[in-house]
Amino acid sequence: MNKVLKYSLFVIFAILTQSCVKDMQDDLNEGGWSNDRMILDIKLKNQVGKAEIARIDDASGEIELSLNIDAIEDLSKVELEKLQLSYDAKASINIGGSLDFSNAERSTILTITSATGLVREYKIYATEFRETVIGTWAINDLIVYGGTGPEYGGGAVLQLQSKSWCWSDNYAPKTECDNILTFTMDQITDEGNTSGICINNAGSDGKYADFIFQGSQNKDNPGVDLDLKHFYRQIPEGESRWTRNYALGTISFTAEDGTVTTGVLEKAGTYDLGNGKSITVNNNAFSFTLNGKDDWGAIYSDFDKFAKKPRKYYVMITKQ
Repeated sequence: MNKVLKYSLFVIFAILTQSCVKDMQDDLNEGGWSNDRMILDIKLKNQVGKAEIARIDDASGEIELSLNIDAIEDLSKVELEKLQLSYDAKASINIGGSLDFSNAERSTILTITSATGLVREYKIYATEFRETVIGTWAINDLIVYGGTGPEYGGGAVLQLQSKSWCWSDNYAPKTECDNILTFTMDQITDEGNTSGICINNAGSDGKYADFIFQGSQNKDNPGVDLDLKHFYRQIPEGESRWTRNYALGTISFTAEDGTVTTGVLEKAGTYDLGNGKSITVNNNAFSFTLNGKDDWGAIYSDFDKFAKKPRKYYVMITKQ
């Protein structure tokens, strides 16, 4: 009886398998597997960030992307640098070809045809992008939010220079407040990020802050000075390379020694820091998240806020 049952199950399985294989083969023969006509990824020359691709229906789709208009001489000839399509689909324009965005709507059509001849038209809309960080900026102030246990009143928002006794006299944080930052752009990366050179000029006093925290305020090792540049030298002295990642909303600085710091270019406004604390940015600021360590034994002290548990650092700037 068991042999008969096993044989019967084997026959049924064989028939079902043959049927499935036949259905798949029929689909292949009839071309059903190659009706796809989708754009999976696209990049144009001088495109900033990733394109947003949407399928509207079987016959149409839309793409939104940003172009660095200032770098394009002729909007009627915008080069197609990258195009990824569904398997075996074809585009009306090949990589290296040009798209025309010279019309008032800043749009163009790219047609995709499947292997079986089905067509979908994608309308591409280009937003005019201009890199806002380019130009000259004055540094106005340096502010930190820090402190262990802000929920217990241990946090504070402080100008670094407001506690002048914590810093060296000749190279105190105030020496940064006449510095001039100059940003130029020279490339857009393959990922669509803008990048260029930042010059941090020392200003009229010719000085950069050394961010040496005075040993007299050092609660861990009294009398021993602390170098806090790892917290506060977020924008390198002199020349560095900046890269702005619009997907992440960040701007990174790479110093000549390869050190990388990453922050955010903040707009004017008041920002909630939690536990009843906030900070107001009058014009713009570069903000940086700092990785200090809680020190409950030093809570409420300047040492804790500046040297042990700084949380967020703001370089206040104004565009010239």
